[in-house]
Amino acid sequence: MKQILLRKGSIIVDDIPAPLINDNSALVEVAYSLISTGTELSGIKSSGEPLVQRAIHEPQNVKKVLAILKDKGIQKTIDMIKGRLEAAIPLGYSCSGYVIQVGKQVEHIRPGDRVACAGVGKANHAEIVLVPKNLVVKIPDNCDLQDASSVALGSIAMQGVRRADPKVGEVVAVIGLGLVGQISVQLLKVAGCRAIGFDLQESRVELAKSLGMHAGFVSSSIDIKKEVDNLTNGAGVDCTIITASAPGNDSIIQQAIEITRKKGKVVIVGDIGLGLKRSPFYEKELDLLISTSYGPGRYDESYEEKGVDYPYAYVRWTEQRNMEEYLKLISEGKLNFKALKGQIFPVEEAPSAYKILEGKETPLSVFIDYHLDNSDIQEKLKTKIITCPTPKKKEGRINVGIIGAGNFARLVHLPNLKKLSHMYLIRAIVSTTGSRAKETASRFRADYCSTDYRDVLEDDQIDMVMICTRHDTHAKLAMEAAKTGKAIFLEKPMAVNEDEMEELVEVIRETRVPVMVGFNRRFSPAASIVKNLIKERKNPIMVSYRVNAGYIPLDNWIHGPQGGGRIIGEACHMFDLFNFFTDGDAVSIDASAITPLTKHVSFRDNFIATIKYSEGSVCTLVYTALGSSQLPKEYIEIFCDGKTMVIDDFRELRVYNGRAKGWKGAQDKGHLQELEEFGRFIKGEPMAPVSLDQYVEATRLSFLVNNALQE
Repeated sequence: MKQILLRKGSIIVDDIPAPLINDNSALVEVAYSLISTGTELSGIKSSGEPLVQRAIHEPQNVKKVLAILKDKGIQKTIDMIKGRLEAAIPLGYSCSGYVIQVGKQVEHIRPGDRVACAGVGKANHAEIVLVPKNLVVKIPDNCDLQDASSVALGSIAMQGVRRADPKVGEVVAVIGLGLVGQISVQLLKVAGCRAIGFDLQESRVELAKSLGMHAGFVSSSIDIKKEVDNLTNGAGVDCTIITASAPGNDSIIQQAIEITRKKGKVVIVGDIGLGLKRSPFYEKELDLLISTSYGPGRYDESYEEKGVDYPYAYVRWTEQRNMEEYLKLISEGKLNFKALKGQIFPVEEAPSAYKILEGKETPLSVFIDYHLDNSDIQEKLKTKIITCPTPKKKEGRINVGIIGAGNFARLVHLPNLKKLSHMYLIRAIVSTTGSRAKETASRFRADYCSTDYRDVLEDDQIDMVMICTRHDTHAKLAMEAAKTGKAIFLEKPMAVNEDEMEELVEVIRETRVPVMVGFNRRFSPAASIVKNLIKERKNPIMVSYRVNAGYIPLDNWIHGPQGGGRIIGEACHMFDLFNFFTDGDAVSIDASAITPLTKHVSFRDNFIATIKYSEGSVCTLVYTALGSSQLPKEYIEIFCDGKTMVIDDFRELRVYNGRAKGWKGAQDKGHLQELEEFGRFIKGEPMAPVSLDQYVEATRLSFLVNNALQE
């Protein structure tokens, strides 16, 4: 399918794998999408800026980069920044079309229905979109597809007016008569208010007047305060709605303060500067309100992604209900969008569509047409796209298909596979997001990309599948891959519950495919040296492992069913390292967690687990999310036969009272080494780097500790 993307400041139209349906979403063939002349243009401008200029505009991101630099080192930080700057960004968030397919949990629409869709990263400028059910609404009979494609912009205007809470007969100022401003003026008229509008373009002022605005002015050629006083007998407007887009411009908010009456309201819809002066606000006792996009539900993952609706009685106007009401007003003739229609461009000419937005007087609206009547739906729905095909499979190399192209895969595994190009060949990249699959495949020169993991499993040329998806899919995908006879590199955890793990182990034993679970720390230089130093020990060892894990909000997927929690999702790493050092079987576990006094802290993120091993060793894990980010993450002390070994965040190994030298270098947690070891095993080395039983033991320990803390 064709999709419009932004890459390094330029608009491109690329062939992208089509998305696949999921339970809470609808698959829609797009007829029209609407370009947001404010939001999208600001993103395009910042994308094309030099790095130094962007740093000046976004100082908060500089701090993030410095933190990553400290944690990851120079090269990984450079790779991360380069990857993000070169990444293709999907554009668009408002479109209309016909439903192709619906998920199991979607009941309000059916295939063939005309629908309007909203959502950044969802209702993209693309021939096919996958949109969560709460961001899709049916189009009423008297509303055409082109008008309906404005649903996101209309809902933004509607939410701004709702925040103003206007009463019949009130006077409301609208600063900025772009598309959202024009719709706002009409909504105020429907609400029985008199609107006074201001804009820099005279044509927009005149258009708004023709659509029912009470009075309007070109703001650059008048004294705004004087004109408002004349119209309100010196009282000022009851409310001012700011729909202008002028990032960093502090004068607009001051104008709004000046023209609003005492105890009135100022509602901010557009992106403007907020350099507020206290005195005018204090003297007038104004209410300053922010309007969040389409309405309640925006930025709430439970509402937008999982489809959990808010109760009608408690949240009357949600995102979806605003969308429905906006389209209803168009269908009833109470809101005239046809007067706001601008130029239409076929999808192939998208760069030209954005070009006309760069002039001094930008059009109110620009539409993308996807040739709904003359297109091949099956061609659009292709999930597999050829990117950088190799002439033939090169002998002696392992062809790899990567399922899951998240940050970890792109920043760690894929660069390591490239470093080991004498051993591995990246053949395919799979991601549920088509643009990410295509961009990643092109960057790492994979033969093809896809949004359907089955394309990899059915590919006879692929020898190894690397699974880097969310945790709850690991076991399922690994079992399917094993049944095709392919080697499996499975990122941790191998499963999120006991039943899944046992089923996966049974399949692996039956198929006998080579398997590696991503317990990489045992392959690190520091851990390898420690293992050699304690190999001939006379007595058991004592291990103290402190993990300053860092706080992750409790609504993050890591804590939910998809992640399994941090004990299962990450502490399994530490348990595997204990097993590696001791070479014994765990015989007892003692686990204790804090009792949080605030709801934003989880006991599962803050615990101590002590494990006693059959050969007498004792290992303790202190895992916390309460610590300072300035403290390095991992610190391990190993005590044995009069020696002490300290692994400091896998950057340094210090050995006390021993002849052996320590180690120091860039942080190395063993990711490259584990791939080397696994590659040699796939190619014929008789001994697996890690036995299946060891993977199972580390995973089972994570389940036992998790259950012990729960109980």
